[in-house]
Amino acid sequence: MVPEKRKLMVVGAAIAAAFAMTTGCAPTGYNAADYGAEPAANAVDATASPTATPGAETEDDAAEEGSTGDSGADAPELSEDEVTSELSAVDVKRMGTTVQNQDGFVLYRFDSDKVKPEVVSNCYDDCEKVWPPVVTNGEKPKLKGIDPADVGFVTRKDGTKQVTIGKWPVYTYIGDKKKGQWSGQNVGGKWFVVEPDGTKNLTCLPAVSKAVAPPKDEAEGDAGDSGGDAGGDSAGSDYSY
Repeated sequence: MVPEKRKLMVVGAAIAAAFAMTTGCAPTGYNAADYGAEPAANAVDATASPTATPGAETEDDAAEEGSTGDSGADAPELSEDEVTSELSAVDVKRMGTTVQNQDGFVLYRFDSDKVKPEVVSNCYDDCEKVWPPVVTNGEKPKLKGIDPADVGFVTRKDGTKQVTIGKWPVYTYIGDKKKGQWSGQNVGGKWFVVEPDGTKNLTCLPAVSKAVAPPKDEAEGDAGDSGGDAGGDSAGSDYSY
């Protein structure tokens, strides 16, 4: 009976440890059981990027590119609230190193963007309503813990200057409601928390979830986030972004 009891104790401890790791991987403010979080080591190789689609650039390809260029489009006037004035490398629980703007919101990169042969943002229309691009007036934000050599710009279709980190355009996520929250991690299998050098932070990789729905235009009703939380519930969007 003693060996059998020991076996049960070992199994029970293993289950408890696995549950604790899963819970620890859930974004702050979210229930791991609802979110479907898994430790990154159980989902993918934490040092690798998710499987690339045919023709997509790899992380190694991106590292070979130089600074982002300027298309020459006239930049529109931006209000003080629209301009990103500061970017900081900040450690948060469960995820580790993130890049946050002056308001404490985490930045992301998008696998559908391109870095070769030139840097291109492919997030427009409803996508940019859900994933607002980090834009400036053409000057680099104040940087803390980020190498200025890794920070550049790409000119969007409307002429605004979007910040790039490691050549990748960066964004915030309207599904994040609190400072330091990272509920956009692995949304659609394409969005990932960005590291200060532009690489993906895969320390914690929750199950793929849906993006929140884009805010409604005033003509359609009250503007706002109709998508609920970032767990991919029935109100979440099925958009390609």
